[in-house]
Amino acid sequence: MTIAFGPELVGQTEKTLSALLLLTLEGTGLTEPQWVTLRIAEIGGEGDLPARVFDRARFDDADALVGGLTDRGLLSDGALTDAGRALISGVRERTTARTGGLWDDLPRDDVAAAERVLNELLERARGVLAKG
Repeated sequence: MTIAFGPELVGQTEKTLSALLLLTLEGTGLTEPQWVTLRIAEIGGEGDLPARVFDRARFDDADALVGGLTDRGLLSDGALTDAGRALISGVRERTTARTGGLWDDLPRDDVAAAERVLNELLERARGVLAKG
């Protein structure tokens, strides 16, 4: 079944990829929001980590997420610890083993076009959110 580009396709894709992520996170003790928070910490950026987490993922409990990951020893002062980096590395390896083939043979031009469209959609949606 082919779904036309729009909210249904984006939503189903996001939900399906999230389900794959949850399978990969099994046994780590991490939730999806905690994983996203660790990834945002890994990427870095300006501002404190809870603010970056809220801005990028819209988690209202960003402070609690950062606090919980700090309590687990995965973050320190908003940065990854060695344990946090090791956990991310292990999850990445499991992700690649499970889903690496999803991306391998996608045509480069199609990927570039999808990247442009999805980034534009993301910026527009952030603009709508900023307006309230």
